[in-house]
Amino acid sequence: MSVHETLAEADRAHEAGRLEEAVALYRAVLAAEPRSAEGWYGLGTAVQSLGAQGEAAQALARAIACGADAAPVRLASGRAHFALGEVEAAIDQFARIEDAHDESLRVMALMNKAVSIPGDPRADNAAVLRSRRTWARSEATRVGTAPVAPRRRRAAGDKLKIGYVSSFFGAANWMKPVYGVINRHDRAGFELHLFADGGLPSPEVGYRDHDTDIVHRIRNASTADLADYIRRAGVDVLVDLNGYSVPGRLGLYLRRPAPAIVGWFNMFATSGMPGYGHIVGDGQVIPGREERHYSEHVWRVPGSYLAFEVAYPVPDVAPPPCLAHGHITFGCLGSQYKITDGVIAVWAAILGRAPTSRLYLRNGVLSDASSREAVLARFVKAGIDRRRIDLEGRIAHFDFLASYSRVDIALDTFPYNGGTTTTEALWQGVPVLAFDGDRWASRTSKSLIVAAGMGEWCLPDEASYVERAVALAADPATPAMLAAMRANMRARLAVSPVCDCERLCRALEDIYRRVAG
Repeated sequence: MSVHETLAEADRAHEAGRLEEAVALYRAVLAAEPRSAEGWYGLGTAVQSLGAQGEAAQALARAIACGADAAPVRLASGRAHFALGEVEAAIDQFARIEDAHDESLRVMALMNKAVSIPGDPRADNAAVLRSRRTWARSEATRVGTAPVAPRRRRAAGDKLKIGYVSSFFGAANWMKPVYGVINRHDRAGFELHLFADGGLPSPEVGYRDHDTDIVHRIRNASTADLADYIRRAGVDVLVDLNGYSVPGRLGLYLRRPAPAIVGWFNMFATSGMPGYGHIVGDGQVIPGREERHYSEHVWRVPGSYLAFEVAYPVPDVAPPPCLAHGHITFGCLGSQYKITDGVIAVWAAILGRAPTSRLYLRNGVLSDASSREAVLARFVKAGIDRRRIDLEGRIAHFDFLASYSRVDIALDTFPYNGGTTTTEALWQGVPVLAFDGDRWASRTSKSLIVAAGMGEWCLPDEASYVERAVALAADPATPAMLAAMRANMRARLAVSPVCDCERLCRALEDIYRRVAG
């Protein structure tokens, strides 16, 4: 076949989902014509679909260098950079196509920027609000808006109908705070509707079934149909548990399917959406001076807005590995997109000043060899010997948690902190070193650590975060201190505000009553 014919065959295989075949054909095209922009673009998007984000970023960069400056190329490139934690590069790519002539691509660029921007160290609260409002306006123009669902006439003693929307009811690792609340709701005063846009709630993931709860399977519903369905269900308060983790569903709230809409649990910044009336945080994550950067009415609960319980099997707490190895292993099991260039620079500074220490990272993106190589290259560029860093990828959740046996001290990411990652590290006995940030996403760990009674592990700023890590690595008393912490960590957490789900539930119920009117 000619190069042109091979490229056409590769595109057909790609469109049919035969990705490995497509990759082989694109490689054949590029072997014959190394400056084929179409070949590089096809290869980049195909390997991206296979999870090879490192190779995808390189191939898409080659496509652009060879003249492929179209919006789809830059959109794919931005997604690859974001997945690797190269957030600034990702945002820059999305910004290049905000004015694309193709409306669907323009909207996708605005949406991807709105999703990514809390993790951009160059952004501030005003920039986050501006970006999300820009996308919300674009989405509103595309899908239209609807009148707010009327308030239901309730007689004295009627139960308040609360609807929770989530794509992750079936994910134990995500839902510790959610089920901590749902399991404690007062069923005499509240009727619960769980709108499951993915996996279903079950005892295996921490949900305690109640006869009066109504589970709605909505996974295959269009957003417009779902809005009509929720409107007919007549819930008084609709609580979004997805936020920008499922941006494709945010159009639901532009359709105003309930008289009161609340964002809780998975927000980390303003939604910027006109359909959101309310957002729930706490005093750590949303100080009063920042309320002007929220399009919603801000509510604060006592303690942490992420108070959690672990109601499913997890590994036992293991002793700190430094006892056996004689050196401190820092670690992070957070999402790769949170490990930005700034994070790598700071972690490299810690490793450089603590020469016997090691770093262990594990997340799904690191399942791919090209992505591991891309991450290692960034550490090498920062002056760290790659042999000091261990990278591992996706594994079953129970075994993933067992990986904390390889970590002495967890290092938090910034400006996008861990949430689930922080709770899991603490529950596995591993203290999390963090610092106070400049936005909600940068204070999530502070909320959890302070509520856990471990405020000394949340430092005031980046410089003191580095100094504390270096001091812990050098202190001969650190292994004994960590062993003592692990021995009673779960018992300590269980009686602290960070696990006071009863108090969080009562606070949320009070908010629901107020917003329902």
